[in-house]
Amino acid sequence: MMKKWSLIGTLTLGAMLMSACGDTASNETGNDTAGSGDKKVLEMATSADFPPFESRNTAGEFEGFDIDLANYIADELGYELKINDMKFDGLIGALQSDRIDMVLSGMSATEDRKKNVDFSTEYNQSGEMFVTLKDSDIETIEDLEGKKLGVQLGTIQEDGANKIKKDTVDFEIKAVDSANVLIQELLSNRIDVAYMDKAVAEGFIAEQNLVGFDDTTSSSPGMAVAFPKGSELTEKVNEVLKEAEENGKLQELKDKWLSEE
Repeated sequence: MMKKWSLIGTLTLGAMLMSACGDTASNETGNDTAGSGDKKVLEMATSADFPPFESRNTAGEFEGFDIDLANYIADELGYELKINDMKFDGLIGALQSDRIDMVLSGMSATEDRKKNVDFSTEYNQSGEMFVTLKDSDIETIEDLEGKKLGVQLGTIQEDGANKIKKDTVDFEIKAVDSANVLIQELLSNRIDVAYMDKAVAEGFIAEQNLVGFDDTTSSSPGMAVAFPKGSELTEKVNEVLKEAEENGKLQELKDKWLSEE
């Protein structure tokens, strides 16, 4: 089971915080604002509905692999980190309008996204998984024929679902705002299958007694930190990531958040 997060707490808290955090946070600015002491503020955005990479605990605090990595990056570069919670499909726009300095949100460095933002070197590779209820008869991609498949808006899984539908089997696609809503849709039988990042899916499967199978049709790009085009931070963060790989920090975070118990 994926460590350090609870689906029940995430779903409950997510429902309470959705209206408060989703759109309001996207209006926060001040990437050069002075923080505590003489430190400058590093403005990061994330979509905190994607455990174990980013979510909120029962106290409303951010936690997850990306959160720990962002704090590590900020510390290494001498910044005070400020985290903005946004909907995933608004993150690229926030970078393009220079409202934030970087995004850590389990974001894959796709070629389409590279047209609009810059990426760091990749720091994690997950893959994709189809998630169903235990009594489901969906066990292969061919079984998706005529079914309703759910994805999160703006993700590579949304793109992948459209490609599978075009190239392999025909099914209905339902896109929702968050991974939490996606699981709620599955548990409520409003979709037949959820198509998700594998590391995230495995956590939901363990917490909710679900089942799943890997998507073997394609290999997705790895996750990376995203920046506005031409950002000076890209090279600096790449240096931090290289050091984190060499000194074992990245592996430490993977063991903490992504390993199975």
